[in-house]
Amino acid sequence: MSSATTPVSTQREPELLGQTVVVIGGSAGIGLETARRARAEGADVFLTGRNPDRLEQAALEVGAQRTAAFDANDAPSLARFFQDLPAPIDHVMVTAGGPHYGPLLEMDSAQVRQAISGHVVLALEVARNAAGKMRPGGTLLLVGGTGGRRVGHGLGIVSAATAALPPFTAALALELAPVRVNLIAAGFVDTPLSAALLGDRLEERRNELRKTLPIGRVVGPSDVAALAVHIMANTALTGATYDIDGGQQFVS
Repeated sequence: MSSATTPVSTQREPELLGQTVVVIGGSAGIGLETARRARAEGADVFLTGRNPDRLEQAALEVGAQRTAAFDANDAPSLARFFQDLPAPIDHVMVTAGGPHYGPLLEMDSAQVRQAISGHVVLALEVARNAAGKMRPGGTLLLVGGTGGRRVGHGLGIVSAATAALPPFTAALALELAPVRVNLIAAGFVDTPLSAALLGDRLEERRNELRKTLPIGRVVGPSDVAALAVHIMANTALTGATYDIDGGQQFVS
């Protein structure tokens, strides 16, 4: 006697189907790759960036529904952007801004304020402007780093700025609930920003990481993008910091 078998479908529904993802700083690097991944998972994507030409090219690459060229640290421009966005929004990712390196005693007071509070102030401005348009269960996703967790020569104020972000993320998650807030803490990621910071030392750094990282390769923007989309899709995640550095902090 033979029994019929029922075929099992290997197809799955896209994780962000019908959702809207806004990427602040989405014209290159981690932001662009996250937009690409979100589009592949069925999301509509809105991109912002400071460079209009680069932003236009990024939008064409990923099929973004909307773009806006402005400096995210300019509060009035940021407010206008969110005022003009149609509701509802599901997820907002903030990748704008970068670390500030250099000896502490060579920094003036304005540089210190910006280095310590820049990411926090930007995140707060985004939260204030986006929260009213976000669906419950959506996420505000911040991007920080792991490199500054160890105090060392040349890091300057980075260690203090790095330490501020996880508790800030947790506190903001409580205030914004049921919108979720999470932080991605990345190590070295092979992006245009890394290339600009390292200059002619870039390939040397890549080779060093290939030899020393437990994963045996350099972390790329697509790795971070995969984590970002997972955090967006998993509605049980909030107030947490997610490291992605290939094990760099354990061997550096």
